Amino acid sequence: MLVTFTTDAHANITMFGDVAFILLKMMGHSKTVPGAILAADVPMALSRLKAAINTEKASPSVAAKDEDEDDDQLAVSIADRALPLINLLAAAAEAECDVMWK
Repeated sequence: MLVTFTTDAHANITMFGDVAFILLKMMGHSKTVPGAILAADVPMALSRLKAAINTEKASPSVAAKDEDEDDDQLAVSIADRALPLINLLAAAAEAECDVMWK
């Protein structure tokens, strides 16, 4: 499943559903698709997401890197995956636009 985040202030962002659900939960929302955040609530959602990402970065990694592991198999952190959504939310907050996902 793919989830696409949209707002009038930024280009659309499409993510795999599992990643999108994690980020939605970090923002304080349910896994309901479709969904929306009203313009007045976007700054709070952005703040929650950034706080959750900072907490995630601060916690020690559960999976230690194996010395024989190929570079192709390295996992992308949730902080890196969240960056496009953070940019979308920041643009929406600045322009006072709603954010929707489907």
